[in-house]
Amino acid sequence: MDLLEQVADALAKDVLEAERLTGNEELVVEIKKTVGSSSTTLEEAFMTAIRIRRAEARGRDLLKQLIKSEMSV
Repeated sequence: MDLLEQVADALAKDVLEAERLTGNEELVVEIKKTVGSSSTTLEEAFMTAIRIRRAEARGRDLLKQLIKSEMSV
């Protein structure tokens, strides 16, 4: 993983955690705008990391549900 991906992923992880703790769903948008005003490259990598982490969370949630339903059969 290169520096851009490392920085973007670390920021995405922190922002998603802050969003979870505060319930403020606008945090991603606010950070995206701020980052994008300085670096569109980092903005794109940040949003990619956000999408990847959200997709992973949805996949893990579904997996838990499927395992739970299989065990109750």
